[in-house]
Amino acid sequence: MENIQLDHSHHRPQAEKYPVCFLAHDMEVPMNVGSLFRIADALGVEKIYLSGSSPSPPNNKIRKTSRSTEKYVPFSYEDSPLDLIKRLKHEEYKIISLEITSSSTDIRDLPLSGNEKVCLILGSENAGVSQPLLDASDETVHIPMVGVNSSMNIATACSIATFEIVKKFLS
Repeated sequence: MENIQLDHSHHRPQAEKYPVCFLAHDMEVPMNVGSLFRIADALGVEKIYLSGSSPSPPNNKIRKTSRSTEKYVPFSYEDSPLDLIKRLKHEEYKIISLEITSSSTDIRDLPLSGNEKVCLILGSENAGVSQPLLDASDETVHIPMVGVNSSMNIATACSIATFEIVKKFLS
């Protein structure tokens, strides 16, 4: 059998969404926010919440980076991320921050069952997840880093973490 590259016409979108949402707080770079929409669309994330200084659609830089997926992934802007977290906890979401901390867990070791709802908190490109959001989280996870640099682009980190979380729903 030949190994032939497929084009976009071979893709068959699925309506399946997983009980996973993002909270992007103070993510200031529109291209990173656009990447979140593209990640959410690709991996079946149900919704994106934006807060703080995070830009929201309509925004040409978000649209271009997202490849127009902001039209298909539900989103809202939230004035108070802490109030949102309270609401999500009331709806039985597990609140997980993606940040390197003194007590963060390797994302690969995150204890999740296949039926838990998850809100993944993503922070500022420069400052990371704020202390009040870390304090409101049920878990904090990090991606193990072996190189000289101790961090990676937020969209790249979000992709890895989301893939690891969604895998729990597939087992």
